[in-house]
Amino acid sequence: MSRIGKKIIEIPKGVTVTLDGNFVKVKGPKGELQRAIHPQMKVEMKDAQIEVKRPDDLKENRALHGLTRALIQNMVLGVNDEYKKELDVVGVGYKVELKGVNLLLNMGYSHPIYFMPPTGIKIEAPTPTHIVVSGIDKQLVGQVAAKIRSLRKPEPYKGKGIKYSNEQILRKAGKTAGK
Repeated sequence: MSRIGKKIIEIPKGVTVTLDGNFVKVKGPKGELQRAIHPQMKVEMKDAQIEVKRPDDLKENRALHGLTRALIQNMVLGVNDEYKKELDVVGVGYKVELKGVNLLLNMGYSHPIYFMPPTGIKIEAPTPTHIVVSGIDKQLVGQVAAKIRSLRKPEPYKGKGIKYSNEQILRKAGKTAGK
């Protein structure tokens, strides 16, 4: 039995979950999310709890069991509390600023980069070297943060670039000029 899939999802107060065939709709104080789930997975709701069940022990169904439960759990947590990813900008002259809802990045290229976030994502730049990406959809928050990081990945010699706040950059030693 799946360790993740068999856990019961607790629905907090202020969050409503609607099951409609193979669609799950979650509504909370921060917003609303909906997702289609695999038709073989059975989602049952009793009181303020959700349980995901699988029809048999086939490999595909075992994999979908835990995945489906995790996706629904992320939706329930997201509409109650937003997900957040923090990024740091490291490098001399590298800076970011907010222009309306768009992010202006000066990353050492010959031109500035304008990043337009998708709907449902909020980007903040509290300092010129710090970016906060937040939203209710965990997958979309992670994807946007990864896209911003990919604009200038941290290099291993000086660590210049955009990195996650909790990321450790493995440093390499530079060349030694000895003969």
